[in-house]
Amino acid sequence: MRDVAIIASAQAPNLVSTTATPVEMLMPVVDQALANAGIARSEVGFWCHGSCDYMTGQPFSFVSAVDALGAWPPIIESHVEADGAWALYEAWLKIQTGEVDTALVFGNGRSSSSDINRILTLQLDPYVVAPLWPDDRSIAAIQARACLEAGIITPQQMAMVAVRNHHHALTNPYALRKGDYTIDELLQGALVADPLREHDCPAHADGVTAVVIAAGDAARSISAARGSRPAWIRGIDHRIDTQNLGNRSITSLPSAELAAAKAGVGNDKVDVAELHAPYTHQEVLLVAALGLVDSPDSSTSINPSGGALCGNPMMSAGLARLAEAASRVADGSADRAVGHASSGPWMQQNLVCVLEGE
Repeated sequence: MRDVAIIASAQAPNLVSTTATPVEMLMPVVDQALANAGIARSEVGFWCHGSCDYMTGQPFSFVSAVDALGAWPPIIESHVEADGAWALYEAWLKIQTGEVDTALVFGNGRSSSSDINRILTLQLDPYVVAPLWPDDRSIAAIQARACLEAGIITPQQMAMVAVRNHHHALTNPYALRKGDYTIDELLQGALVADPLREHDCPAHADGVTAVVIAAGDAARSISAARGSRPAWIRGIDHRIDTQNLGNRSITSLPSAELAAAKAGVGNDKVDVAELHAPYTHQEVLLVAALGLVDSPDSSTSINPSGGALCGNPMMSAGLARLAEAASRVADGSADRAVGHASSGPWMQQNLVCVLEGE
């Protein structure tokens, strides 16, 4: 296996809405990622894009998004109909083949194009569940209620997740929501989908993330020129639970647990974990599935960026978690970090990436 590292990234501020086209959204972020890496377009061996046409409301919108990469020099590119984190997975595999040494991956989404909670209904079983049109919050609320009734989580735990994430987001210039709150303040909020309150739900946003990865000596030389260190991908794995909600565990995340084991999360201490858990109760479940500890005494910092609760640009939020985790390794504030991306109802799909410094 070739050593591959995340060497640079860039993000756009998460916005409630934008009138910019995908190309207009992507161009400045792609340019910034290249500038942060200190490389030219001609030095990128492979480009991979993660997005969703449902989000844009335009068939084959990903084709036009290639305009953001420029007409020259000619490029080798690919697209995944998924979060940009899965584009990074494909680019990592491309580098493993030995065909290229560098890749730029990016994800973008405009959640404001329509009612995102109804758009996400389209990912449900098209014969049994989707025709009932349960929105995303309602599906998540069923899971939260089951966890509460089973005694696996408490409303106070859910509120504590929100308190921590919103506080961490105060230092994140890209976050959409941020602030200092108390548990009691949040528990006084109105229910939006029983038992979920607004603070329990993701801050859906329009946003873009781009990441540059490179192999071996290329990663070392590019990082050395920038005065940082590569964030080496020491393990990466993706697992999926069944789409049939009736056959799923509603109070645990088996695919996340398996992906964490295969990626090697538990092989050593974790300094930082950036977790793509859109709802507060899901973060509690995810922390347990990954074998982490979320407490003031823990050595692991959970979502120092604020996570998806404070900025959840669809098709970009997962890649943003990997970028945030890598940035801590690159600047030396963490030696070992975990980046996580999820997709689907009840976090059906889970991608786990372990990053380490030299």
